[in-house]
Amino acid sequence: MSPDPNRPLFPVARWVVLGFAAIWAPFYWREYGWRNFLQLCDIAVFLTLAGLWRGNALLLSSQAVGAMVVDILWAVDFFGRAFTGRHPIGGTDYMFMDSIPLFVRALSLFHIVWPLLLLWAIRRSGYDRRGWILQAAIAGAVLLVSRLGPHPSYNVNFAWKAPFIDAPVGPAPVHLAACLLGLVLGAYLPTHVLLARCVRA
Repeated sequence: MSPDPNRPLFPVARWVVLGFAAIWAPFYWREYGWRNFLQLCDIAVFLTLAGLWRGNALLLSSQAVGAMVVDILWAVDFFGRAFTGRHPIGGTDYMFMDSIPLFVRALSLFHIVWPLLLLWAIRRSGYDRRGWILQAAIAGAVLLVSRLGPHPSYNVNFAWKAPFIDAPVGPAPVHLAACLLGLVLGAYLPTHVLLARCVRA
């Protein structure tokens, strides 16, 4: 029997993610301010929700490409700090700040779940091979806005200082290009190749 085209592809998951976002977004806004929503990982929450709600394989594929490596590195840094007392990469310092309510910090654990959610979603919707191109375009636009908007000390998406070296790699255009190239070659393209081989189109 063929699936009902009028039935949502994700009838339960879209409501679960909507419920999470309805809790997560107000608490994040109050604690971190609106600038935090420029983070690519936070933008991924809203785009994933849109993809689930519409059953859109392209949106879900783009976020799968964007989330896999980045969220895995987030988890490595978080657990590295939790078990060794040191951040091997950097970026999860806020998870260990007592000044931030524990509940708000716990909401950030979505980084651990998100790659699994997206992998499950694209296995249902199919993997759209254009996803990595869309994600590269999204990242380029967000990096530019991150550089033009928030104060340098906030360093959203490492638009001012690169990870690992905690310093710019050159003038603004060079630094942004290097960040985007690092994302595309180090995260998006390898993930695309893997998903294209392992998940049906």
